[in-house]
Amino acid sequence: MGSNPLLAPVTPAGRDGLAAFLEAPERAAVALDFDGTLAEIVADPERARAHPEAVSALARIAPRLGAVTVLTGRPAGVAVRYGGFAGVPGLERLTVLGHYGAERWDAATGTVQAPEPHPGVAAAQAELPGVLDAAGAWRGTWTESKGRAVAVHTRRAADPQAAFDLLRAPLHDLAERHGLIVEPGRYVLELRPPGMDKGVALAEYVRETRARSVLYAGDDLGDLAAFAAVDKLRTEGVPGLLVCSGSTEVTELADRADLVVDGPRGVVTLLQSLADRLGAD
Repeated sequence: MGSNPLLAPVTPAGRDGLAAFLEAPERAAVALDFDGTLAEIVADPERARAHPEAVSALARIAPRLGAVTVLTGRPAGVAVRYGGFAGVPGLERLTVLGHYGAERWDAATGTVQAPEPHPGVAAAQAELPGVLDAAGAWRGTWTESKGRAVAVHTRRAADPQAAFDLLRAPLHDLAERHGLIVEPGRYVLELRPPGMDKGVALAEYVRETRARSVLYAGDDLGDLAAFAAVDKLRTEGVPGLLVCSGSTEVTELADRADLVVDGPRGVVTLLQSLADRLGAD
């Protein structure tokens, strides 16, 4: 695939996926996580923004693709604002699948489609202060309301991993009482309704767009479901390329990936390299 190491998957399946992508990009779907993939992980999630060159890289390659989406645990509208995706020439067909696919924003209309929130989220959020206090993990933790989910971040704690480990059991119990599940991530535990899954969302998106190859890039444990969906699509004759936006905090994804790049900067460089190979302007 040339001398560029960014276009050198280490697995046969990944090489097949890249070959199919380059042969017929107009039949390919590209799906990208947001936090940790297009945007750097930061201590305050409200300050996360897409890498400065991410939007231009996406806008350059998107017109050559069959489909392109950002698949995130954030609300779709928040990802659009933090990503700067609205009104960008070249991204007229971009979709943002928020809340693991429960919400959808389409650049063509600029509107978000979303079902009613699960009532257990508000109930669990109301109990969170007491749960954190009882666990002795109030100091340094930060709660993020996502509307259809609520997340507890431990990155600001004196010992982020210790706080994370301490909270797993009580937050699991809290989630269970309200019909929710706990999704662990990079120093974050998210309480959300069951059935909200990046794997399900990605598989549905590939079917909807009739893509004949797929590239998925992610960085965290929540992206493992999307990796599994690509593995399944491969067994159904849809080649795929699994890209890990690498970090020292999550190694499981790197172990499963066909290609590991150096964080969001590496993802941007990969998109630019693919655009070069496709002769994009």
